[in-house]
This record gives sequence, structure tokens and C-alpha cells, in this order.
Amino acid sequence: MNPNVVEAIRKSAAVPSMPQVVTRFLEVIQDPNFDYNSVVKVLSVDAGTVSEILRLSNSALFGVSRKVTSLKQALTLLGPRRTRSLVLGRYLVEAIGDNCGGALDTSYYWRRSLSAGVIAARISDKACPRLRDEAFLTGLLADIGVAILSQAMGDKYEPIVSQYTPHGSPYTEQDEQKLVDTSHSEVSAMVLSEWGLPEAMCDAVKESHNNEIDVTDNASQMARVVNASDRIAKILCEIPDVNTCVETCAKAAAFSGVELTDLVEILDSVESDVEELASVLKIDVIPSAVYEKIAHAIREQLSVATGS
Repeated sequence: MNPNVVEAIRKSAAVPSMPQVVTRFLEVIQDPNFDYNSVVKVLSVDAGTVSEILRLSNSALFGVSRKVTSLKQALTLLGPRRTRSLVLGRYLVEAIGDNCGGALDTSYYWRRSLSAGVIAARISDKACPRLRDEAFLTGLLADIGVAILSQAMGDKYEPIVSQYTPHGSPYTEQDEQKLVDTSHSEVSAMVLSEWGLPEAMCDAVKESHNNEIDVTDNASQMARVVNASDRIAKILCEIPDVNTCVETCAKAAAFSGVELTDLVEILDSVESDVEELASVLKIDVIPSAVYEKIAHAIREQLSVATGS
């Protein structure tokens, strides 16, 4: 990544800094022999974090097998990896929400990002369960570079931001490189790296727009999942014609390694997952019934194909 671009982004203060509570939390859970009481003590200084972890741990998206009523119970049942996803997701969403600026359509940005995170988690449940939590956070934050470049580069990046809208014209990473000498994927990966997220997640973000990536490790597997999730999330936010929806979903499902029948099941729950996640993270998104319509269209296509 061009050092001059990195410096310009840093000077703009668009990259969110890590709160002390998160820094301490990550330090504690990096110790393989950490004590959950220590984690509770660290997180309890922020009542908002405690409340949101409890709400998320009881949600359909992150829920465990029984009702969670205390922070220690939530941490024990969720485990360190899933807790990390919830904590980092909460603070990064809050930080980016405060810094979203320029011409960015923030309502569209958040609906698309939330949808991508939810779909990535659900696809991983089917295709690669061991990567589920990392895939959720990677999908949620894969486009964080769009918000940062909109804030840091202003008018230079505006031609891209103006297309990051419903029915916007397609653009490529090469288009971004020509305008600002970097891509939003590179910037997203830089932010995830600075926040101490695993290298596999950073690499997955960098490769998330590569439509020809081979699955050779966890990073490439996540890149495929996030790529597919973004494609599906985009059409869910745009309400295109049914044929386009079905074709896009079919290609994305195949690319990520799940069956269309699995995708139908995933789409059935996306809207409720997005609305619940948006509520917990305090993000305003416009309700939509598109998910259900697309799932119905795919079901009809499958019925025709199978003669059932």
C-alpha cells in the first residue's frame, strides 16, 4: 500500500483508534490460561458493552442453547473467539458510525454491511463452521475502507462513493487505484490489522473481490464466503428484477460452496437477523421484505428444476 496514501489517511483521523477497554480485553484473552472473571472485570467498566453482549448472545444469529442472563455466562458459553467478534464489531461499528462523512449514503452502507456480515455467518454455518465468527466480522467490516476513504479523500474519492448506492454503476478496484492509489479492500485490511485481528481475516478482506481465488487456506475460504455474501447483500439492497436476483444468488452460492437450497434457508432469516443486529448496534436501517421475495423466487426455480 502506498505510504503516502497511508499517511494521508492517518492525518485525516478517519481510521478509528482502539478504545482502552478493547485493548485490555484483547490482552487478557490472548493468554491461553486467561480467567473469565478477568474478562468480566475488564468489560464491566462499559455498561453498554455488557448490555449489548447479552442481547447479541441471546439473538438468533449468535444465540446459544439456553437463555443467557449474566456476562460471565455469556462469555463462557460464547467462548473467546465469538466474544471477540461481538466486542470488536460493537466498537468498530460505533467508531465508523461517528466518522462516516462525505457523500456516503450511510443508510445503504450499513444495510449492505450488516447484510453481508449476517449472510457470511450463515453461509459459514453450512460451508465452514470453524470460520463462522471470523467470517461474520470480516463480512461486516469488509467495506469499512469505503467509509474511511470517503472521509479521508473527500472529492478525490467521490466518483466511487457516488456509485456506492442502490443501482450504482459497477466499479472495480482498478478504478479506485486510478483515483486514490489504493482500494477500499486494502484500507479495510489495514484497519483490521491495526485492531489486532487475525492475519487470515486481513488477507480475506484484501482478496474479497477476487472472483477467481482458489481455496488453499482459511483466508481464501473466508474470501470466497465474503465475496459471495457481498454479492448477495448488494442485490438485497437494490431490489433488482427476479431473474437477476436468482442468477446472482446461484453464482454466489456455488462460489461460496453452499447449495441453493441452503441459501433459501439463509435468506429466510436474514431480514430478522439484520433488524436485530441493527437494533443492538444502534444503526438505523430501512425495513425490507426483499429477502423473503428472493427466497420465494429461488424456491420456485428449484421446484421447476427438480420437477417437484
